[in-house]
Amino acid sequence: MKPRVSVVIPNYNGAEYLENCLLSLGQQTMPGMEIIVVDDASEDDSAKALEERYPAVRFLFHETNGGFCKSCNDGVKAAKAPYVILLNNDTTCHKDFAKALYKAIRRSPKIFSAQAKMVSMQNPEVLDDAGDGLTIMGWAFAPGKDKPAERLRKKKHIFSACGGAAIYRKDVYLALGGLDEVHFAYFEDVDLGYRAKLQGYVNISVPAAVVYHAGSASSGSRYNAFKARYSGRNNFYFLWKNMPLWQLLLNGQWIFLGFFIKSIFYIKKGLGKEYLAGLWEGMKLTKEHRDKKVDFHKVPIRNVLKVQVELYYWTIRRICG
Repeated sequence: MKPRVSVVIPNYNGAEYLENCLLSLGQQTMPGMEIIVVDDASEDDSAKALEERYPAVRFLFHETNGGFCKSCNDGVKAAKAPYVILLNNDTTCHKDFAKALYKAIRRSPKIFSAQAKMVSMQNPEVLDDAGDGLTIMGWAFAPGKDKPAERLRKKKHIFSACGGAAIYRKDVYLALGGLDEVHFAYFEDVDLGYRAKLQGYVNISVPAAVVYHAGSASSGSRYNAFKARYSGRNNFYFLWKNMPLWQLLLNGQWIFLGFFIKSIFYIKKGLGKEYLAGLWEGMKLTKEHRDKKVDFHKVPIRNVLKVQVELYYWTIRRICG
């Protein structure tokens, strides 16, 4: 029988977390669910070690490391269900997690993605991520991060879902081209949510779907050279590809200010060189991947204007905290 939901877990060196993630999925109340682990050439044999012990789980293996985006895309393509949950390997899930997401996304055909309520594994009373906002300065942020988790009780519209724990419509995901593998990692989920909005879809958060998240399991600490470089690189590329020229000009001074402030921030962290190198790489990507630029001849102007209004809204949210 065809599954109702497929869960795709990208895995890279997840020996410390992966089995606990699979155990929590085995306790789900959601019937008709398949689980797919996509191992991205791990060096710790984290997936190989579990393959025989979990025969109900499908394991896909990359021979070379292709990045988070490729792992997700390969998993979604292999999924048999019409709805696909992307789930980080450093998570454990409440038993009703999958069912809550499934019920939420089926409420309207206009819902492209539904984001789980991710709380800190170390301190479950603190919110980790429940969806992202995007400001006119190009900053993506998690509005509720580090705030009391109990405050998030109602479904809300968000700019984009965090790919660490969210459900998507498979047909729309594939029609949009999936996660842009040029990103490799970082900003890829905001980019996907942005492109969905340009096509008239919405993204929501679902507080009833609770996930406990360790955080930074694959790339290390919250701030490091890899993150600094890819955050600058992908931020520049992401804004270029999703905004028409008039919108880039309209927001240009704010985007410049955003990059300037981030540069100062990373310089103070001792990562300024990496961040600035990333910005330069992002500029080069705009020339190397012109085919990735959204074709705005096929995007209704009202959808672009709606996104612009949202950027103002999320800017105010960011300022007000």
